Amino acid sequence: MSIWRVLLAINFPPLSVLDKGCGSIVIVFLLWICGWVPGTIAALVILNNPDRQ
Repeated sequence: MSIWRVLLAINFPPLSVLDKGCGSIVIVFLLWICGWVPGTIAALVILNNPDRQ
């Protein structure tokens, strides 16, 4: 996980998970709409998950 990806996850979470699949984008987008903090946390968790490529 690069520093640029982390900064993107903090500023605009849906863009940071573009390469993780459509489901991840939708989940992060919906959480981001509900509030900035849930969307940011979800994006960071998805980016930090070593099982997903």
